[in-house]
Amino acid sequence: MSTLLSASAPTPSGNGNGDLASGQVLKIRGGRPLTGRVEVKGAKNLATKAMVAALLGETESVLRDVPEISDVNVVRSLLEVHGVTVQDDGEGVLRLDPRGAVSAHFEEIDAHAGASRIPILFCGPLLHLLGQAFIPDLGGCRIGDRPIDFHLDALRSFGATVDKLPSGIRLSAPEGLHGANITLPYPSVGATEQVLLTGVRARGTTELRNAAIEPEILHLIAVLQKMGAIISYEPNRVIFIEGVDSLRGYDHRCIFDRNEAASWACAALATDGDIFVGGAKQPEMLTFLNVFRKAGGEFDIHEDGIRFHRGGALKPVTVETDVHPGFMTDWQQPLIVALTQAEGTSTVHETVYENRLGFTRALNQMGADIVVHPEGFASPERRVPRRALEQAAVITGPTPLHGADVVVPDLRGGYSYVIAALAAEGESTVRNVEIIRRGYEKFLDKLTALGADYDVIG
Repeated sequence: MSTLLSASAPTPSGNGNGDLASGQVLKIRGGRPLTGRVEVKGAKNLATKAMVAALLGETESVLRDVPEISDVNVVRSLLEVHGVTVQDDGEGVLRLDPRGAVSAHFEEIDAHAGASRIPILFCGPLLHLLGQAFIPDLGGCRIGDRPIDFHLDALRSFGATVDKLPSGIRLSAPEGLHGANITLPYPSVGATEQVLLTGVRARGTTELRNAAIEPEILHLIAVLQKMGAIISYEPNRVIFIEGVDSLRGYDHRCIFDRNEAASWACAALATDGDIFVGGAKQPEMLTFLNVFRKAGGEFDIHEDGIRFHRGGALKPVTVETDVHPGFMTDWQQPLIVALTQAEGTSTVHETVYENRLGFTRALNQMGADIVVHPEGFASPERRVPRRALEQAAVITGPTPLHGADVVVPDLRGGYSYVIAALAAEGESTVRNVEIIRRGYEKFLDKLTALGADYDVIG
């Protein structure tokens, strides 16, 4: 029997801390602006990787501003399965002690890793620590091909033996790992993290070309340097890693979550609201802020965060997603919701993932006018080179949105459905919402703080 929880009072969730729980459904009544203040904690894309890095240390590590999200819980479970002691000190502080690390059984790893792609990053640290590693079939959002060949090719370059089994991938390095010269076919964030986490303990020097240089990558480098690693990087996407014999623990505060900050900014734009995002910083959001302003948004930079609101009628824009310092692929989905209310035709070229515009079908069901070009298209204004897997969305507005029954497809698409429902007239039903917990901490509490009108069923 399902239960109905109203947002007129602080809305509890299935786990009692303002987060979404499995099986819950949101009933959203839209048409009111979102106004108020929300706080963003550490970035999912750093916190989870820094937790893995703790495996490399010989002493305890302390990670601060860790968000309470399901991806963090997955990594914590995997660390504990491998014998790492994880202590939660509250207020987003985790203590990670790897001194009891041991090999884990396949069944244990598979039971905890099914909803995340993070396990692939355990390979380097576990090969150094135990001489072997196993990863099951990888989960994560279904937003297109995320080949792990970049990871496996890099690990082979370090000297690892890779055996593909029906149940997953087994890796071994009985003679240890050595430095390597690696050039990535694409500046993949995950593959760059793999090389960093593996190269710091490999014998000799590793040179990585065409590396990702996102702020979260630079923070991971800072974490590893605190542990005793020797890493330098050049502006032409080249990273040098001098392997060391041992590493110690670290004490590090996570960078704020740029994706969550941009999401709430787009919510202010879509609902004609006024949202102060505490913890957001200008330098890491420079590219997003430029597009936000071009689209008719305004922002005020403060010491403790950024205020986002409309500056007038929304304007059409052309956006191309790209690796940092370009416009992040995670930013385009909530932005597209806002662009349905812009006066004119906007174009979003998605060049990172080939299936990330599938979420627009539900927006059209809600009244949007979005045409997806499955193979993208060229235009004189393009600056990002075309890729074989790219797509493009052409959004014509403004179009009134109305309530609908939608099913969340992935993390950012799910957030975008919620914002579209809050901007729409009438009631919407949003299902499969637990996916949003992968990247948004205390999501229901934040909706309530911003004045959203919704009920939780289940």
